[in-house]
Formats: sequence, structure tokens, C-alpha cells
Amino acid sequence: MKRIILIVSLGLATPAMAQDEGDGLSLMERGAQLLMEGLLQEMEPTLDNLQDLAEDFGASFEAFTAQMGPALRDLMAEVEDWSVYHPPEMLENGDIVIRRKPRENDTAPEAEAEPEEPIDI
Repeated sequence: MKRIILIVSLGLATPAMAQDEGDGLSLMERGAQLLMEGLLQEMEPTLDNLQDLAEDFGASFEAFTAQMGPALRDLMAEVEDWSVYHPPEMLENGDIVIRRKPRENDTAPEAEAEPEEPIDI
């Protein structure tokens, strides 16, 4: 990054660089072209690794959608309004729980259940 700033600042500080070379590109344009070529050369291995990662991810994603797609489609058909649920939670045993938010009329405390009368035997 420091190299880029140095090259750009030198290019801006030298007005002679904007003169034509005769091949259609000014020194400034040629410098920018060389800078871009250098950046592409330095980034090429990283871009290759990124492409490999994308290919691996693509294969994994296809397998995921093939396996989970029908189940997710069924779940989407069952749930009418996702806003009435809390975000999913993963329990310690690996189970995933999606809890329903309390309804507005559920905020009142529940009435105590009356104790059953003992049965005489």
C-alpha cells in the first residue's frame, strides 16, 4: 500500500510525466498501466486460491441444497409468519429449537390450578 501511495504521489508531483511519449499513452497513463499489471501479478495466487475455494464451496452448497432443500421448503410452507418466533437456538446436545414469542394476551399470569378434591376410598 505504501508503494501505491508513493507511486501516485510521485506521479502527481511531476507535471512532466503527463507529456506524450509518442505511442499514444502519456507517462502517467503508462505508469498507471504498469501499476495495475504489477498488482494483478501479485494478486494472481490469491485469486487462484479464491477460485479453488469457490469451486469447493459450490460443490458443498449443491449437496446442501439437494439434501436440505425439500425440508426447508416444507418448513417454509408450515410457517406463515416468521416474526412471531425467536431466532433459532442450539442446545448443548446439538438440537436446534425455534421458540415462539409470547402472544400479547399471554402476558397475564396464569391462573393457579385449583387443587383436586381428594377421593374417598
